[in-house]
Amino acid sequence: MAASPHRLPAETLHTSDLFVARRCGRHLVVELLTAHRVLSTSARGGGQQDELRYLVNHQSCEARGDVARQELIHRLGLVGYHDYVCSEMGVDPEYVALMGTAVNMAYATHCWAEFEDIRADALVTAGVSGNAARASDPAQWAETDDGWRKLANQGTINTILLLNCPITASAQARAVVTMTEAKSAVLAELAVPSLYSPTIATGTGTDQFCLAAPLDPGRKSRDSTSPHVKLGEIIGAAVKDATKEALRWQKGLEPSCICGLFHALGRFGLTEERALSHLAELLPEVQHTFLRKNRKAVFFEPGVVAAAYAFAAVLDRIAFGTLPAGMAKESLRQQAASLACSLAARPQDWPLFRRELAESGEGPDDTMDLVIRALALGWKSKWT
Repeated sequence: MAASPHRLPAETLHTSDLFVARRCGRHLVVELLTAHRVLSTSARGGGQQDELRYLVNHQSCEARGDVARQELIHRLGLVGYHDYVCSEMGVDPEYVALMGTAVNMAYATHCWAEFEDIRADALVTAGVSGNAARASDPAQWAETDDGWRKLANQGTINTILLLNCPITASAQARAVVTMTEAKSAVLAELAVPSLYSPTIATGTGTDQFCLAAPLDPGRKSRDSTSPHVKLGEIIGAAVKDATKEALRWQKGLEPSCICGLFHALGRFGLTEERALSHLAELLPEVQHTFLRKNRKAVFFEPGVVAAAYAFAAVLDRIAFGTLPAGMAKESLRQQAASLACSLAARPQDWPLFRRELAESGEGPDDTMDLVIRALALGWKSKWT
């Protein structure tokens, strides 16, 4: 077999007895060196296959305004486009599982986890800005007998997961669940918002995967990939680490970067523009100008952000039915008072802030306005 099947110069990312992973321009190619059972979302060769030789992730287009590439994909159809990409790489399309994304392959990450003689390798690209969604969100597109009614926006998490041990077909199906739960756990930790509802996303509408395990009759196939067993643990660890790293490189998402008021409450409609505009009505001009000049110190103040995340948690619990709707006004006012205390650096004045926020009053649909009033109250009090 040739050192690289790709027609372009290749950078080797990882080599083992079972596979070689290479980055070749816009393509990330995993060449399987032994027989594997593969489960994938590929339009051609998808589902469960035993004859595949290559697992490919590639940048199919740019994230914004790539009309020509989108028209090409639409004209060729998913299977025709699969063959087109394989011709670019110089590999037989019958032996390829293919995934596509708008993410640059330079941002692809490789993480792995091991326990004794078992290992899981995950290669991930991740973008969430265009169509991050929560399962059960209102759908933005539909497939009909005549084709697609509406195309989704860009944003995709693609995962190639490779195991070094044979597993049963049922364990391979369960591994998809474990892998997906690991991806969703990352989005929850980073508070990635859905773009279709005021909730935390569980993925995107175009996520894809390839999951491969060797076919080795000389070794016992593992029966479980549940998180309760070590194989499931290392699957979760590898996918979680690789997804986190991919989001860090592609979107700059990491724990320290989400310590911000608008990340905490943006999914409920709070933006910097809205906050500053409303604050201009609540603060004297001199104080408002002063705040604008120091807005990062205000909007990224850890205590303010902590109160904002608590505010978001209350809104979530009310929406999910954990708390009765009648509790909303008072519970949110308490969190807003904590926000004002943190900004003012005057925790001893919490009862005063709560009372002032209650006296200002709010209607049922202006919860973000309550947050902005708390900001104004805390800022005025900080330097009084």
